[in-house]
Amino acid sequence: MFKGCFVTGTDTGIGKTLGSCVLLTALARHHAKVVGMKPIASGLIPHEGGWASEDALALRAASTLKVPPELDNPISLPDPLSPHLAAARAGRRIELSFLVERYQTLAAQADVVVVEGAGGWYVPLNEQHMMSDLAAALGLPVVLVVGLRLGCLNHAALSAEAIQARGLTLAGWVANRMDPDMACQEENLAWLKTHMTGRGVPLLADIPWQAQPDPARATVTLPTDWT
Repeated sequence: MFKGCFVTGTDTGIGKTLGSCVLLTALARHHAKVVGMKPIASGLIPHEGGWASEDALALRAASTLKVPPELDNPISLPDPLSPHLAAARAGRRIELSFLVERYQTLAAQADVVVVEGAGGWYVPLNEQHMMSDLAAALGLPVVLVVGLRLGCLNHAALSAEAIQARGLTLAGWVANRMDPDMACQEENLAWLKTHMTGRGVPLLADIPWQAQPDPARATVTLPTDWT
């Protein structure tokens, strides 16, 4: 039974949050209680007299189920660094068991949870674990967000291979047209579609370039067992 997905990306700053919000918006048309989760956020902004993750705020806005921050964003770290470095600066250590427990508590209240990772697939969380270990521990199908810019073909191919080599289900990928001036954008997209289809990975969403991102403007095709 479909309970959610884990969203990763080809790099930092390529649109994982936007891609996650696109999926939440589409899933909300089929499920009543849809919620986004940002297990680890590094880099906070001022919010309502305190501090919050901009990514977590965007996920909350796209969710239909409202939950306490300790469930949808259990670890918030002030510095915009790799999670293991941001945690060390904050005097903390990221533990997978803690994040899995928070996810399970959240999932028990929701129909679908869209979990957004931080950085890329191999971003370190502590001395032993990487983001890939968190995805494996949660046991969710993975969605890869590809930011369409120079270098994306290599990054997408490497990421897809690493996810599948881990034995996890790569349920689909999202194309984010983040660079309106990218040369040969359609040719790059065509190569990605061919390569991903060859790996058995469908295109779930095509997000147009937008000065002001709107998740509702993406073209989305969800797997039949997600609806």
